[in-house]
Amino acid sequence: MTIASHLQELRRKHEHLSDMVEREQRSPGADALRIAELKKQKLKLKEEMTRLQQA
Repeated sequence: MTIASHLQELRRKHEHLSDMVEREQRSPGADALRIAELKKQKLKLKEEMTRLQQA
Protein backbone atom coordinates (compact mmCIF):
# COMPACT_ATOMS: atom_id res chain seq x y z
CA MET A 1 0.00 0.00 0.00
CA THR A 2 1.38 3.37 -0.97
CA ILE A 3 1.45 6.31 1.40
CA ALA A 4 -1.09 8.14 -0.77
CA SER A 5 -3.56 5.26 -0.69
CA HIS A 6 -3.04 4.82 3.04
CA LEU A 7 -3.73 8.54 3.58
CA GLN A 8 -6.86 8.27 1.47
CA GLU A 9 -8.10 5.36 3.60
CA LEU A 10 -7.33 7.29 6.81
CA ARG A 11 -9.26 10.30 5.49
CA ARG A 12 -12.21 8.05 4.66
CA LYS A 13 -12.21 6.60 8.18
CA HIS A 14 -11.87 10.09 9.70
CA GLU A 15 -14.88 11.31 7.71
CA HIS A 16 -16.90 8.27 8.78
CA LEU A 17 -16.08 8.96 12.43
CA SER A 18 -17.07 12.61 11.96
CA ASP A 19 -20.46 11.47 10.68
CA MET A 20 -20.85 9.10 13.62
CA VAL A 21 -20.01 11.86 16.13
CA GLU A 22 -22.51 14.19 14.50
CA ARG A 23 -25.27 11.56 14.61
CA GLU A 24 -24.51 10.73 18.25
CA GLN A 25 -24.62 14.39 19.24
CA ARG A 26 -27.99 14.87 17.54
CA SER A 27 -29.63 11.84 19.08
CA PRO A 28 -31.69 12.30 22.23
CA GLY A 29 -29.93 10.89 25.26
CA ALA A 30 -26.54 11.04 23.56
CA ASP A 31 -23.87 8.96 25.28
CA ALA A 32 -21.07 11.37 26.26
CA LEU A 33 -18.57 8.53 26.76
CA ARG A 34 -19.31 7.15 23.28
CA ILE A 35 -18.85 10.59 21.75
CA ALA A 36 -15.57 11.08 23.62
CA GLU A 37 -14.29 7.70 22.39
CA LEU A 38 -15.20 8.52 18.79
CA LYS A 39 -13.42 11.86 19.08
CA LYS A 40 -10.31 10.14 20.43
CA GLN A 41 -10.33 7.81 17.45
CA LYS A 42 -10.65 10.78 15.11
CA LEU A 43 -7.70 12.48 16.80
CA LYS A 44 -5.53 9.37 16.44
CA LEU A 45 -6.35 9.21 12.73
CA LYS A 46 -5.60 12.92 12.31
CA GLU A 47 -2.24 12.52 14.06
CA GLU A 48 -1.38 9.54 11.84
CA MET A 49 -2.31 11.51 8.71
CA THR A 50 -0.15 14.43 9.82
CA ARG A 51 2.76 12.11 10.55
CA LEU A 52 2.52 10.48 7.13
CA GLN A 53 2.23 13.81 5.32
CA GLN A 54 5.41 15.06 6.99
CA ALA A 55 7.37 11.91 6.13
